[in-house]
Amino acid sequence: MNGIQYIVNKKGEKTAVLIDLKKYRQEWEDFYDSLIAKSRINEKRISLREVKKSLLKKGKFNE
Repeated sequence: MNGIQYIVNKKGEKTAVLIDLKKYRQEWEDFYDSLIAKSRINEKRISLREVKKSLLKKGKFNE
């Protein structure tokens, strides 16, 4: 693939990838966002109501 390069170990196994961000920025951002979401899968959930209440209290949100 043009703009994608793989790093291989001595056995020829792909171990890393180099991505041309000028060409594939959107794809990288989507991939990165999915990694962040997956890393937070076990975090405590907060309702939208609670978030709005907290932001209102801090003066960072206007209804």
